[in-house]
Amino acid sequence: MSNDLEQARLRRANAFDRAALAAIYDEYQQPIYRYVYRNVGEVEIARDLTAEVFHRFLQAIQREQGPTRHLRAWLYRAAHNSVIDHFRRQKHRQHLPLNEELVNTRDDPVTLAEGRLSAAAVRAALQELTDDQRQVIILKFIEGLSNAEAANVLDKPIGAIKSLQHRALAALQRHLAVPQQEMW
Repeated sequence: MSNDLEQARLRRANAFDRAALAAIYDEYQQPIYRYVYRNVGEVEIARDLTAEVFHRFLQAIQREQGPTRHLRAWLYRAAHNSVIDHFRRQKHRQHLPLNEELVNTRDDPVTLAEGRLSAAAVRAALQELTDDQRQVIILKFIEGLSNAEAANVLDKPIGAIKSLQHRALAALQRHLAVPQQEMW
């Protein structure tokens, strides 16, 4: 969406125009849900936190403190903050989330196993990164945000985002590298 169109839609949303608010929800609900889900790993919690993001958005508009620019970054920042708040509330709970993924029995078991091992290795490698590095990787490569948008979400300069990305990719490469003796 062009910047002028987004600004016009934001002005309408800040005036509590229901059509503009619905269009914003329709456009951003799925990406925000995916972002939250990738961080919390549980469907119901991701749904609740996504709803919380849009609730915060409406509350900000009602208080006349809604975003006037960078809507996408504002929503991702709210999602990021919701995830952090969730983990702070859950700090005392140390349990693994239930894997709600259903296996398609028509898939080749070897392919399924290899895919799951690869995905598990990537998830484990991501957990070895710092929180900021992990967020940059998720925002940039999974959510497709630009450096500027990631900088707005994480409230950091663009140079810091580039540096975090560089260090995170180097760390991921080290964690995912297969030593030669393990190959044979």
